[in-house]
Amino acid sequence: MLDFIYYPVSGVLWLWHTAFASILGAASGLAWVLAIIFLVMTLRALLLRPFLAQVRFQRGLVKMQPQVREIQRKYKGDRERQAAEIAKLQKEHGVNVLLGCLPIVAQSLVFIGLFHVLRSFQNADTANYVFSPDQVQSFLQAKLFGAPLAETLGTAGDAFGSVAAVAIPLMIIAAIATHFTARFSIARQQETAVAPNPQVNLMNKLSLWVFPAGVLVAGAVLPVAILLYFVTQNAWTYVQQHLVYRHLDAREAEPVP
Repeated sequence: MLDFIYYPVSGVLWLWHTAFASILGAASGLAWVLAIIFLVMTLRALLLRPFLAQVRFQRGLVKMQPQVREIQRKYKGDRERQAAEIAKLQKEHGVNVLLGCLPIVAQSLVFIGLFHVLRSFQNADTANYVFSPDQVQSFLQAKLFGAPLAETLGTAGDAFGSVAAVAIPLMIIAAIATHFTARFSIARQQETAVAPNPQVNLMNKLSLWVFPAGVLVAGAVLPVAILLYFVTQNAWTYVQQHLVYRHLDAREAEPVP
């Protein structure tokens, strides 16, 4: 049903694993670890322009707030006219809702694709999308510091100790990165927001505390390979936010010739 996601994700993962396996060896667990990390980096590099569009979208919304409130006051009780005027205002400010949502949608689809592909590494005698049976067997045997990449805390069995020693730190790192990424975003909102919004405040609290807690809870049932994906994804997001906003702030601070 979602093969249009599974095959591209599998293909990019295959390319990186093939590249690293040619250097480290086909049986190397590190080759799979690096393949997963570089899959995330490939996706995020491709989404850099949409991410910049998302930032501009958010800043555009902030600048539009006074005008949006005026439209809501002027056309109170006429939701259809409000929607039309706000859409017109968004067009004037170059605010594109679809571009603003694209990075989140794309990241979600890639996560679904990677989760499905990795969970489909089941039988060493059966191919998995673009991966041959030999590569399936290689993944099933791959380990990170002694923890099988395909195992979860709940399915580790005799390997629970080695899986826990890797999975729990990855869960904690991912949760911390999620928290501080949200904290940075909220700090940016407070610098630019015109007025507090109850819905935004609720989402901020969820982002700060509930989502990181969710990472910890979900980590107990996710394979080590997916936890590695989460850590890479969240670390990239944290660093990217700081670098992009620092660059944009520097550009806005430049004197107009």
